[in-house]
Amino acid sequence: MFSKRTDWELSENPLSLALHDLRAKGVSLFDLTESNPTRAGFSYSPELLSCFSDPANLIYAPHPRGMLRAREAVARYYGDKQIKISAEDIVLTSSSSEAYAFLFRLLMDPQDRVLLPAPSYPLFSYLAGLNDVDVAYYRLFFDGQAWRIDFDSLEDAADRDAKAVILVSPNNPTGSCVRPDEIERLNVLCGERGMAIISDEVFADYIFDEKRTAYRTLAGNAAVLSFALGGLSKAMAMPQMKLGWIAANGPKKQVSAALERLEVIADTYLSVNTPVQNAAGIWLAGRAVIRDQVMARVKANYEHLISVAPLLVKVFPLEGGWYAVLKVSLSIPDDEWALALLREDHVFVHPGFFFDFDEENIVVVSLLTPEDVFREGIMRLFASLEK
Repeated sequence: MFSKRTDWELSENPLSLALHDLRAKGVSLFDLTESNPTRAGFSYSPELLSCFSDPANLIYAPHPRGMLRAREAVARYYGDKQIKISAEDIVLTSSSSEAYAFLFRLLMDPQDRVLLPAPSYPLFSYLAGLNDVDVAYYRLFFDGQAWRIDFDSLEDAADRDAKAVILVSPNNPTGSCVRPDEIERLNVLCGERGMAIISDEVFADYIFDEKRTAYRTLAGNAAVLSFALGGLSKAMAMPQMKLGWIAANGPKKQVSAALERLEVIADTYLSVNTPVQNAAGIWLAGRAVIRDQVMARVKANYEHLISVAPLLVKVFPLEGGWYAVLKVSLSIPDDEWALALLREDHVFVHPGFFFDFDEENIVVVSLLTPEDVFREGIMRLFASLEK
């Protein structure tokens, strides 16, 4: 009765079942996985809601690429980063997930291949499957100082029917940025093989100041057809205000052809609502208020994590994003340990397999967690390693 693209394993894993059981019993938990900024105790100005009283919200005048005033706001957002991009090269979506769906439909026929980084967020395989796209993974490896692209694995993965490579910069969860020299090498590879680059840059507003030289947006990449993704979910820490975008760049003829086709795809759905588009200019112009709160929290939690980490725990260096990766010493698989940590110490963390790490003993924690919860949870986590 149902399509193969939804033939997933729908039963919950033991960690999720234990989490639901403890919450149902009213047990106080130390959730070190919190990724929803609206539940993390940040202060949002009530003035953000004043945009919804604009009478223009009652007028429906859609444009397939998104309302011009909203696209101009996104263009100014890139201008603040010293990247010049035209509003005409921007397509608005309701989310980055929808942006991926649009781009998969644009670039790929059924069973064509998209290349995904690992480790990274597990959402991609679901999005690819729902759009009848095959996936292959290339690895990120830690060279002792930073996470880098394993180009051998990338070239192997690109060997058959690959139409696009996805970058996540800063990466979730490693917090690493794709380096300028890596982008240059990617441009050569993609140019030779006719692949486009899709660059997920939703965490681009959360890069540590001292690491900004390591970051380069693909919105300014003219060498090959490139699509940079962003949105209010992270830029404004407002995932409930559904607005994302695709910024296209590359050889002019390819960009023009891509945008014409994207316009038809977007026009089929017209999914971005009017009030959020009208508000985008005001919200993005004032994004520093929430960004500064988030960065202060992330830095404070990261610095605390480093300061209290035992000698046998490795905290990987962080360049941006909201997460931290730890390598710990365990006598059992990390998923079993995470389950025991939840049941016995009431601390919830992500084991590394959730993000497709290819090594054992990896733990991922969210730096978005309120500081008091984070500190107690980390203390219990480290204490559990000594049992």
